[in-house]
Amino acid sequence: MAGGPQTFASRCSMCHQPSGAGLPGQFPRLSGRVSEIAGSPDGRRYLTMVLLYGLYGPITVDDKKIAGLMPGMGTMSDQDVADVLNHAVAFKKAAKPAPPFTAAEIAKVRAGGKLTASQVAAERGRLAAKGLIR
Repeated sequence: MAGGPQTFASRCSMCHQPSGAGLPGQFPRLSGRVSEIAGSPDGRRYLTMVLLYGLYGPITVDDKKIAGLMPGMGTMSDQDVADVLNHAVAFKKAAKPAPPFTAAEIAKVRAGGKLTASQVAAERGRLAAKGLIR
């Protein structure tokens, strides 16, 4: 995970803040949320999809509506994506820690085919309806 903090700092911290706290109403908090979402296979797949393909559309995080766009980071290597996700999980671990993300896990999601940011938002809605994302 040596590259995770550096990649997060250069690619993610401008919006999500160095601590993962986000900016309420503008950019969602990652601290504590990523580790919870990473606790299920569907959640892990979703987190990978967000990094690879981005997210577009309104979402609600911490009872605050956010309308925006997260650009996809699909140009990053599978290892870099795994490292960034592992770094985000480490902000605040869930009660039941998820296993670390691996480059092979990211490659499997990538091999499933490219999605639009709107398709990723639709997947978020499906998982939110199941209670896996809040």
